[in-house]
Formats: sequence, structure tokens, C-alpha cells
Amino acid sequence: MKISAANTDFKELNELIKAAGDDVFVSDCCGQRYIGCGLKNKVITIEGTPGNALGAYLDGATIKVKGNVQDAVGDTMNEGSIIVYGNAGDALGYAMRGGRIYVRGDAGYRTGIHMKQYKDKKPVIIVGGRVGSFLGEYLAGGLIIVLGIGSRELPVGDFTGTGMHGGKMYIRTDMELNSLPAQVVAGTATKEDMDEILPYLTEFCSIFDYNAEEITGSKFYILKPNAKNPYKQLYTAN
Repeated sequence: MKISAANTDFKELNELIKAAGDDVFVSDCCGQRYIGCGLKNKVITIEGTPGNALGAYLDGATIKVKGNVQDAVGDTMNEGSIIVYGNAGDALGYAMRGGRIYVRGDAGYRTGIHMKQYKDKKPVIIVGGRVGSFLGEYLAGGLIIVLGIGSRELPVGDFTGTGMHGGKMYIRTDMELNSLPAQVVAGTATKEDMDEILPYLTEFCSIFDYNAEEITGSKFYILKPNAKNPYKQLYTAN
């Protein structure tokens, strides 16, 4: 089904998408919020720029955006995938519980904040470019991967992993990481570490037409919670 979002408010647009009996192609999107919220079995392809909370509470659907996205994409999503061919705003994957978010370009501040993992639910975020400060803030589970493709700068901002107490982050760079808080320990990713993320990187490269061997053959840092200096010490005297 084809839907033009021109001169359509977000409530009407979302009602049309939910009522569609098959997959949906949305054109002329310009800031409409909550697209795909809570949807299960459907593929939504969007041309334009959707508004905040795209794919919030997503529960199995696939959303493809042929452009940029705004803030809080995938807020508390449970399953499914969100594929962004442009850049993303702040709070990408906020409180994400499952599924995958792939962004070809850059993402803003607080990517992956409060992500969590339970049993077989493992959320994954891959950002092809750079991210802003507070990456993985209060991270409790899942995987965050930042590739820094095309960047000559450090691909992460300041305060990466503040409050991190679970999950893992992989940063592709030859530069030294800085501004890491005491709750985070960083080291060079081993072959065994890379094997964990290889299926996701292969899928990402296939979608966006990157050379998977070139990407996976680069140096990655792996960031984990520091058991000797845990998150709780942010709030205690000792």
C-alpha cells in the first residue's frame, strides 16, 4: 500500500499505516511522530524525515527510512528492525529491549541509553559514522557498535559508558579512547570478541553496501563494565 504523508498529521498517518493489510510505502514524510509504534508483522518503507519516537515499542515489524530520522528512534522497542539510510538524532534506542537498529550515518547524544537485555532478547545498535557524548549511558545489556566510517576524528564523544553496568560496546578506531568513566574498562577486541558481532556487521555491510572484510579487519576496542569499580560507586562515599 502506498501512502502520501503530505498534509497529513501524525494521528491520521499512523491510523492509515495500522489499517493497511499489507506492507506500506510512505512518501512525503515530514516530521510525523510515532510511526510504526508497537507494530508487529509489517514492513514500512519511508521517504522523507519521520518525527520523534519512530518505531517506539516496535514488536517485530521492519522500518526502513530512506533519509534521516529525529530523536528517540526505537524507544523501548522489543523486537524487529529499524534501518536508517541517513543520520539519526539523540537518544537512539532509548531503553531498547530487543531487535536491531542500523544507521548508515551519524547519531546524536545518548545513543543506547538504558538499553537492557533479558534471556534471548539482545538489542543491537550499529552506527556507521560517529556518535555524540554519553554513548551507552547506564547501559544494562545488549550490543552497541560504532564504526566511524569516513571519519578522521574519534567516533565517540565524551563520557562514553557513564553508569554502564551491563552489555558491551565495540568502537572501531585506531585512536586512543579518552574520557572513559571509572565504571568502564576498555581493551582491544580479540578474535573471539569479533566473532560475537560478526553476524551483525555482515548484515549491516550487506544492507548498506560496505566491504565487510575491510570493516571487520580493522581495529576495534571492546568496552565492558568494570567489576572493580562498579556503577554503584557513583552514589556511595567509598
